[in-house]
Amino acid sequence: MTPDELIYIAVLALSIPVGFIFRYLSPPLKQAVSLVLGLAVVLTTCGFHILHSLITVIGSWVLINYNWRSAPNLTLFWTFSYLFFFRLVAWFGLPSPTPITNAVQLILTLKMVSLANEVQAFHLAKKEESSSFSKSGVVCSILQLPSLYDVLSYSYCYIGIMTGPFFRYQTYWDWLQQRDPGSVPGLNYCLIRLRMVPLYAVLFTVVSSVFPLSYVRSPDFLQQYYIYRIFYMVPIFFVFRMRFYAAWNAAEAGCISAGLGAYPEEAQCKPGGGPSVEYNTYSETPVQYNFEAIRNIDCYNTDFCVKVRHGMRYWNMTVQWWLHQYIYQKAPFRSYVFRAAWTMFVSAYWHGLHAGYYLSFLTIPLCIAAETSMEKGLRTRLTDKGQYWFDWVHWFLKMRAYDYMCMGFVLLSGSDTVYYWGSVYFTIHVVALLCIGLGKVLGGSAERGGQKEKPVKGDAR
Repeated sequence: MTPDELIYIAVLALSIPVGFIFRYLSPPLKQAVSLVLGLAVVLTTCGFHILHSLITVIGSWVLINYNWRSAPNLTLFWTFSYLFFFRLVAWFGLPSPTPITNAVQLILTLKMVSLANEVQAFHLAKKEESSSFSKSGVVCSILQLPSLYDVLSYSYCYIGIMTGPFFRYQTYWDWLQQRDPGSVPGLNYCLIRLRMVPLYAVLFTVVSSVFPLSYVRSPDFLQQYYIYRIFYMVPIFFVFRMRFYAAWNAAEAGCISAGLGAYPEEAQCKPGGGPSVEYNTYSETPVQYNFEAIRNIDCYNTDFCVKVRHGMRYWNMTVQWWLHQYIYQKAPFRSYVFRAAWTMFVSAYWHGLHAGYYLSFLTIPLCIAAETSMEKGLRTRLTDKGQYWFDWVHWFLKMRAYDYMCMGFVLLSGSDTVYYWGSVYFTIHVVALLCIGLGKVLGGSAERGGQKEKPVKGDAR
């Protein structure tokens, strides 16, 4: 285990008991202490590299106050441009940032772009109210413009400072202003999130020791049988999942212990986005809370949903919301596949400049096109029993596709990724292209034969 991983574990472990203390603090004290703790964590782990995040935050605040109308686009351009500089600072003779500094920078980038959109929505809502003399239809928008202190407090709040989950400024502000934090459930919800973490940690340790990633890069790997080479990506992706399952569940527990992201169930919260409908904040009856606003991983559905496109929804859910809200919906394309490709490209860039990210993320649209083609060309023509078995085969291929794409994500370099994919003869790419072609042929024959397609059922098996 690397020193950075030990730091991550320590920060996650300490954030859970510390969170319970915040339930007894007043809003101003809660804001100040969470800021001081966050700055202490970043200064301790990143040192002078904290300047990168400070420059990003202050630059974003200036742009948001300079032109609120264009703030979302300006802030997106600014933060993503700085990410490019941040990753190439060694070219300018500056020290390379540490992995922990990179994690902090990634979360801050999401926060600043989201804040710019929230401020724009605030101004638009005010204009609508003044022109129509009625309350704006914007759901759960911020009620006042944040000061520089507010922006810094949101940016450096100790909760999720390097591990996530991402949460909007409105979610942060609602946390500060909670009426009765002591009534918000905590311990039981924390235990629910943490109950599987020891198992995930053990599985990660055992399987990673039996199937080390470094073996893929060795010359001996090519001497193995094809079946073994293609099998090897299965435990690699398993290890990858166990690592994040453990980390993200622990990170969610840190949010829950502090009460961050607690909303009544009637708010119908979205992971990352928070409430999606107006809700009663002054209910006299007992409130049933949940923490969907900060939910970052759905382990079961990640493993057992059928489709590639649905697998993304259950993985890193708060970031997926951010990508859908600020990238996918504003993509310069109308086609679902092209919009998905654009979103995956932006996601790859956000993760880093390693070619493995791009090779993996840009394989996702190909897989989506393949499953769409087969659904339209074959699944809709099957009986209920046939669709049942189709979905099981679909699930198996979805998992193998994610195994395959994970290799680029963990190997990072383009040469290592192509080396592995070449060792298994680019199997998933070939299967995807065959499925696209087969689906087109079957769909075309159905149309020529005048057969009526059955409606596609849901994703549940």
